[in-house]
Amino acid sequence: MQDYEESVLFLGSWGPFQRRIFFVLCLTCVPCGYNILSVIFLLASPPHHCDIPAHSNLSQEWIQASIPQVAGQPERSSCSRYEQDLNQSAPGSRPEVLLSSLKREGCRDGWTYSTQYFQSTVVTEFDLVCSEQWKQPLTSLVYFLGGLSGCFISGLISDRFGRKPVLFGSIAVLSIFSSAVAFAPSWPVFTVLFFMLGLGQIACYIVVFVLGSEILVGSSRILFSSLGQPFVYAFSMMLLPGTAYLVRSWRHLSLIMAVPGLACIPLWWLVPESPRWLLSRGRLQEAELLLRSAALVNRVEAPPVIFLPPKVGPTKSVSFLDLLKTAKIRHITLKLWFSMSASYFGLSFSMSTLYGNLFLNYFLLTVVELPAYFASWLAARSFPRRLSFIGFSLLGALALLFIQGTMKSYPTLTMSLVLLGKFGVLAGNGVVYTYTGELSPTVIRNTAMSSCAMFSRVGSSVSPYLLEMAEFNKLLPWITLGVLSLLGVLLCIFLPETFRQPLPDTIEQMPVTQWRGGSKTKDFSTCFF
Repeated sequence: MQDYEESVLFLGSWGPFQRRIFFVLCLTCVPCGYNILSVIFLLASPPHHCDIPAHSNLSQEWIQASIPQVAGQPERSSCSRYEQDLNQSAPGSRPEVLLSSLKREGCRDGWTYSTQYFQSTVVTEFDLVCSEQWKQPLTSLVYFLGGLSGCFISGLISDRFGRKPVLFGSIAVLSIFSSAVAFAPSWPVFTVLFFMLGLGQIACYIVVFVLGSEILVGSSRILFSSLGQPFVYAFSMMLLPGTAYLVRSWRHLSLIMAVPGLACIPLWWLVPESPRWLLSRGRLQEAELLLRSAALVNRVEAPPVIFLPPKVGPTKSVSFLDLLKTAKIRHITLKLWFSMSASYFGLSFSMSTLYGNLFLNYFLLTVVELPAYFASWLAARSFPRRLSFIGFSLLGALALLFIQGTMKSYPTLTMSLVLLGKFGVLAGNGVVYTYTGELSPTVIRNTAMSSCAMFSRVGSSVSPYLLEMAEFNKLLPWITLGVLSLLGVLLCIFLPETFRQPLPDTIEQMPVTQWRGGSKTKDFSTCFF
């Protein structure tokens, strides 16, 4: 394949066409950002205790005493109560004395849930607590498995049939199943629909990233992939905690989650197909027509011939099997994304163990993504990819490991360390997205990115169970997150450098994996910054 980036230099890097693509693609990223934290708010588990029926005719003092205290803890039991005996609630009797001699029983009359933060959630409506508590992390796991499946399917379809159909198809899946989830009559039905919701979430983000990276070149591509798309994604994430604060019912919240996707439907007529992908499929006329239209928008003159006809026909078709056979891609796929995603989502799930207002904590955890992505963009402009990722990840890992010294006595300092840890993890995350896009060739870029995201969904699938580790020790989730970030640092050392190199179009043009000091990347001399 001929040098695409050299062939489209006549367009410039930041004309009206590029600005329109930049902002329109950023808007298409809103639905997937708005939905990502749905697993936190729809499946929230408020404080609860055994329900004492009104017909028991017990006084408030007896009702309070009927719930036993957890040994060595100030809170009362969530899953047991003393056996009820109405004759023992006679006037003048002391409940603490009488109830202490009774046996404990389960919550056979159901539970009473706190409404401080939520009017209703999936957990409170279907009673996913106590003996049914295992269904909570399983439901989150199913959501992330949906994302895993979506990454695999969308990557193959996108590299075969185009970026644009997959983009709007995934947005449609988000809107349709966000609405359907709101009418789920039972937990099994909800779980199936939630799987389909996860199917569209990450697929949308990945294809937007790939489409922007292929249409834009040079500094505008770095600006989009490192700052523009992540900023809009983080901003849309910030909207969900605010919406959940105002809308305390999970069914109403699910319906509202469908709105951003519906609003993106008119953007179909503003988003073009990737000319770089068209060229990789041998569709030169369509690619040239699109670029000549872009030249008109930018008011520049296109050359008589933009792309030379291929000498041997269209580029050979590649598939997921080529990805598995190609060690160069396999290294980045297996090494970084699992630990990166487990740390990212593990932070979100572990926030519920911290002191303070739930909605404010999640809002702050999302706000910190804005400076993190800004730092990622600055690093992408000026520093090598490996150095940037290692620096950010080390910062995040050390902050998370220091939490074990502050969690019990210094809640404000602990929250500051959590935010600093999230900053490091997210900034490293932003570098990895840019890094992976630069390592992957056009002919299989969406499949490679989606496969990386698929492995990341394996990591995110584990993250709900990190919270279960807090039952043994509240510090365990944070220690695990810090160790995972350190693992990413160690793995990154062996990757080749791509700083200031043009995107590869074929597998043969990919940089070589580095096993010893010094980069062994192929020499692409053109600089587009």
